[in-house]
Amino acid sequence: MNELLSIQDLNVWYLPEKKVLKNFSLALRDHEVVGLIGLNGAGKTTLLKVLSGLLKTYDAKNLSFEGRALRPRDEDFRRSRYFVFAEDDSFRYFTFREYLSYACTAYQKPVPDVNRLINGFHFEEFADTLLKDLSTGNRKKAYLITAFALKPRLLFLDEPVNGLDFQSTEFLYQLMAGYKEYGTLLFSSHILESITLTSDRVFVLQDGAIQKSFAGDQIRPDTIREALNHDDNTVSLLHA
Repeated sequence: MNELLSIQDLNVWYLPEKKVLKNFSLALRDHEVVGLIGLNGAGKTTLLKVLSGLLKTYDAKNLSFEGRALRPRDEDFRRSRYFVFAEDDSFRYFTFREYLSYACTAYQKPVPDVNRLINGFHFEEFADTLLKDLSTGNRKKAYLITAFALKPRLLFLDEPVNGLDFQSTEFLYQLMAGYKEYGTLLFSSHILESITLTSDRVFVLQDGAIQKSFAGDQIRPDTIREALNHDDNTVSLLHA
């Protein structure tokens, strides 16, 4: 498969003396689902903030998209990707339907039929509620529905199952596992189940860099646990 996104020797910091990511390198291919696993604080969200253009305190040997130099705020790249963050309090005074219409306009796409997505996430009664009045879980559903409706070339999900009920989580796993039909999905998680059920490749993030990678039949709970070097108490959290 063709290389879609390339990151080489990325260093990121909030304070100059303390780097969150150190010589971080990662390559994404066309049409694959990639899981990035690590404990809280490992730098998963920080990586997505850099790629989204929200965090500018970084340097890198190379950032490229489709073989061209990448600047996260470039319009071409912005229309090729969509982010769902673990916590997002933006567009508070939009309803879901208003936000979806706005997002489709921004991405220059017609508003699609999202009834299947709304039903799958059990979101029917909230579609016309202001985002500020939704629970954390239902606000997450609004952004997830938008993401899978837009079908961007690159989809980034940050801890996507956090705050979701069981049925919505199962539906989300189906959408994630099948996303390579439309594009490439990179998601971060500290939950083993989400990694093992959906990913074509898995990267283990520790100490600011990728320490291990797994593909195909290697993606098993035991191999990932071993790579994370957790004690029994920490491993149990990965199934929460």
